[in-house]
Amino acid sequence: MKIYPVILSGGAGTRLWPLSRAALPKQLLPLVSDRTMLQETALRLRDHAALEAPLIVCGNEHRFLVAEQLREINLAPQGIMLEPLARNTAPAVAAAALYLQALDPEALMLVLPADHVITDVPAFHAAIDQAAQAAQNGALATFGIVPTAPETGYGYIHAGQALAQAGTFAVDRFVEKPDRATAQEFLAAGTYYWNSGMFLFRAATYLAELEAFQPAMASATAAAVAQSYRDLDFCRLDEAAFAACPADSIDYAVMERTRHAVVVPASIGWSDVGSWSALWEVQPADAQGNVSRGDVYLDDVSGSLVRAESRIVAVVGVKDLVVVETADAVLVAHKDQVQRVKNIVEHLKTQQRTEHLHHTRVYRPWGCYEGIDLGERFQVKRITVNPGGKLSLQMHHHRAEHWIVVSGTARVTCGDQVTLLTENESTYIPIGMNHRLENPGKLPLHLIEVQSGSYLGEDDIVRFEDVYQRS
Repeated sequence: MKIYPVILSGGAGTRLWPLSRAALPKQLLPLVSDRTMLQETALRLRDHAALEAPLIVCGNEHRFLVAEQLREINLAPQGIMLEPLARNTAPAVAAAALYLQALDPEALMLVLPADHVITDVPAFHAAIDQAAQAAQNGALATFGIVPTAPETGYGYIHAGQALAQAGTFAVDRFVEKPDRATAQEFLAAGTYYWNSGMFLFRAATYLAELEAFQPAMASATAAAVAQSYRDLDFCRLDEAAFAACPADSIDYAVMERTRHAVVVPASIGWSDVGSWSALWEVQPADAQGNVSRGDVYLDDVSGSLVRAESRIVAVVGVKDLVVVETADAVLVAHKDQVQRVKNIVEHLKTQQRTEHLHHTRVYRPWGCYEGIDLGERFQVKRITVNPGGKLSLQMHHHRAEHWIVVSGTARVTCGDQVTLLTENESTYIPIGMNHRLENPGKLPLHLIEVQSGSYLGEDDIVRFEDVYQRS
């Protein structure tokens, strides 16, 4: 029996702003440990003998970050499939099912979001075995989390008739997020489970059910996969075909309609970390119930989450607060009100601001850059180029650039001239000049860039050649 994990790494995680942003969402952040949530999800699959290397499904804009994070943990994925645009989970799972079915017509697929916490990995593996047995018999299995509180932030699954396979139940119905009184009734009944959004089924079974209930989605996804193509180490779904695909979740499109849904109850220390209060709940706290990270000073503080990313954060005489600091934004909220953080993101969108899109540090396939200062006709950045990294051969219509090497070695192409620069050396790139920056060394290259000109936007880039095949 071979089980192919499919890790869904889409989503923006807006409720975890200002840390989670569109360019660097929560699944790509180290929220609970020193590893990112994507890395933790992949690593907890390693010690299960039946699990193959995972297939990752992610958005185009995150492809290089996903690949780099997997490389950091020495994990070679089954593949990295790129969604040209978001269409919710049902089409993403269908595309993964078609991909895996081509590899193995009998493939079982374990569908996992990339941004969940699971603390009891042995219990999780046991639940996988339970679900795999049901899937081999034609079921579409979902993992129902044994509730520990009357949680109103999760959907529920009501377990129906017990099946012949011990510990497995037919799904009676899916229930939307309840109010607190109803959630208390569910907890007392003992037959309701949190809907985890994790599934295990045969790829062929899922595709057959999707064809029955959502034929337009099945057809569009099949076309997107049939017309997919390789781009470096990525599998790109056809954009036009995928854009024509209806958007829907796997729950609504298939699981709530099929007669073959079963639920496997699981007590695995699970959380979807859907808010700052949820993150506070899953981390070790001090004697006063505080969870802190970074350069934090606490005095007479209790029951709070305080996180500092770039400077000291001092908190005095409060309780039950969430305080999160980044280089360009600070959030202060009561723990009971953190669901309203998404309203901040909507406000930033309507005001056409950028703090919901990216941090001051912006990641690129060759490394990253960070804005230091910005003024009338000038901008200063700190640039890091990874060993072997190479920026595109490019030019700018509206700005000149000065580069000062802080550490490492830079190979600079400027017109027809190629120069090696080392620490404390600099160069000048005139407006309109073709140029490229590379790191030929074995250590990171750090430099300061000073831009000057009439327009300093990132869209003033004309690329002539790019090893990362960006447009």
